[in-house]
Formats: sequence, structure tokens, C-alpha cells
Amino acid sequence: MTVANIKHHLNDATLMAYAAGTLPEAFNLIVATHITMCDHCRAAAEAYDAVGGSLIARDADAAAMTEGSLEFALSRLTDDAGDAPAPRGTSLLPAPLHAYVGDDLDAIRWRPLGMGVKQAILKTSKSATARLLYIPAGAAMPDHGHHGTEMTLVLKGAFQDDDGYFARGDVEIADSDVQHVPVADIHEDCICLAVTDAPLRLAGIVPRIWQKFARI
Repeated sequence: MTVANIKHHLNDATLMAYAAGTLPEAFNLIVATHITMCDHCRAAAEAYDAVGGSLIARDADAAAMTEGSLEFALSRLTDDAGDAPAPRGTSLLPAPLHAYVGDDLDAIRWRPLGMGVKQAILKTSKSATARLLYIPAGAAMPDHGHHGTEMTLVLKGAFQDDDGYFARGDVEIADSDVQHVPVADIHEDCICLAVTDAPLRLAGIVPRIWQKFARI
């Protein structure tokens, strides 16, 4: 599932928080999904995991192994091997998303938002929201800012805004300083995983009504 030529990566603070296990479920999901696609960020996340493991090992008291514990552990590995699930078929959706929406696009229950845009809100903890967005080729999302952090990972197609061009595997991180109008590439419909920890900042009565309906 690794994607070549990814240009927009996760930052170190996010990867460290992921390794430490301090991210809300929705942000944990987008990081896990991105690192299945990105060799660069996966290597960084593994490095932070290793550092954390070393610190824990340094500070922890060593526990003595009981007689036969190694043989028992090896036997459990052998016993469980036959129960491993069969590999899933090829899918546009990386493995971390399978538990939330199934293993293919046909399993997604889209809800229309207007102008051809659709979304599927994923069930995660309440501290942040994760959703899949379907944006028709050439369509634009509303002009918006952010009261918190928004991360958007491209799963299919591409979009562009003032911060650049984001294709499959790229992730955009937007904070309260970012005001943008993402527009899907004209050549292909765009599907993204978007995560927010606060409502978007929309101007005008109509966008605000739409915002309540869309729960964004």
C-alpha cells in the first residue's frame, strides 16, 4: 500500500504523540493510515517507538523469567498461527480504515452534503471527529478557517489550495492560521480522510446552516 512520491508528510510533534499513545482516536486513525502509505513517516514513527521503548526499558525493573516461560511463549505462537485471519483483497482503503468502514469503497455509507459532495462520519471517541469526504472532480469545498486542527489525508485523486497540491498519500495539516478553499483536481474525483478536533470556521448564514447539517 506504500505510495511513491508523497510530498506532504506528518510533522514530528504528531508522530511523537502517536508513538506515545496520547492522540485522540480520530487522529490516531489518520496517522496509522498515513504511515501505511508513507515509508518516510513510518520509519520516523518506528524510530520514536524505539526511543520510547528504550526509555521504558531503562527505567523499568527487570523481572525474572520463570522456568519454562520461553517454551510456553513459543508454543503460543505456534498454536495461534492457524487462527490468523486470511489476508484481505486489494483495496483503495488502507488497513487501519477497514475496522471503521469495511475493506472497500462499496462498504461506505455516504451521506450527501450538496453540490455532489458526500461524507461518511466514522465512529470514534468524542474528543475529535473523523470523516471520509467524497469531492467530485473540479468541485470546491467551502472557504473556511479552523478553530482547532484539521488533518486531511488523500486516499484517491487530489486537491489543491493555497498551501499546495495534495495527491494520494499526502496529508495537509491546517491550524487556526490557515484559511483555504480546497478544490478537487479536475481529472478525478477526490476521496479524503479528514480529522478535526473543533468545528470549522465558516462565514455567512448559509454556510453556517450547512455546517450544522454537515456536523463539521
